[in-house]
Amino acid sequence: MPLGARPVFRVSRTARLLVISQAPGTKVHASGLPFDDASGDRLRGWMGIGREIFYDEAKLAFMPMGFCYPGRLPNGGDAPPRPECAPLWHEKLLVGMERLELILLVGGYAQRRYLGKGSMTENVRVQMPGGRFLALPHPSWRTSGWERKNSWFGEEILPRLRAEVARLTQAG
Repeated sequence: MPLGARPVFRVSRTARLLVISQAPGTKVHASGLPFDDASGDRLRGWMGIGREIFYDEAKLAFMPMGFCYPGRLPNGGDAPPRPECAPLWHEKLLVGMERLELILLVGGYAQRRYLGKGSMTENVRVQMPGGRFLALPHPSWRTSGWERKNSWFGEEILPRLRAEVARLTQAG
């Protein structure tokens, strides 16, 4: 790991909502806060919440596929999450989060691990009402074109996401 090991995750026995995502980028590696970057701004917008609720450890948990920044690819962009992290840690951490009701699978890496093979678009489009998982694209700037081509995301998926997030992050 080019920047050294600095696992970025947050788990909680009281959280009812878990975000499983790719791996921290350089800004998140520096701050130690999950989604403390432009992607986080976009994800919070999709969820309809501010930083106060987003970072309330009693309400939300975060568990990436790779816990540390994986470095850059030779041609640019972040390298994929380290493949040993999720198999080693996910089940051990999930055991202690017995109140979870919804897991957001953010991006293709998380979706492949928990939903199997399939396109990200189909995973996001075909949501199971009342299911434990809700698939989302990765909230990077690269998703802007995808969102324009798939208007159903904003019309159908985001209202459901916001309603679920509001329900799960209410006091009580």
